Amino acid sequence: MKKKEAKQLYGHFEELAEKIGITIIDGKGDFSGGYCTVIDDQFIVLNKLKPLTQQLRVLAESFSHLDVQKQYLIPVLREFIEENSQLEKQTN
Repeated sequence: MKKKEAKQLYGHFEELAEKIGITIIDGKGDFSGGYCTVIDDQFIVLNKLKPLTQQLRVLAESFSHLDVQKQYLIPVLREFIEENSQLEKQTN
């Protein structure tokens, strides 16, 4: 995936997160990242030390576990989430 495409996809994930009330947090540390809730607030934590492609996989994995079927997703975003969900199932 080209850097420009990856940045655009990241922007689409940000828009989706905002639409459904999820905060994306960029942090540094020894962690992969993922989805979590604190009280009633929803977060996806990303490690900004990791490559953008890995951050996109964390976003896709997180959104694949959420109910986004009722949300309009641009085709490239829906496809990316579904592809990564299938890859996750194959590796588990």
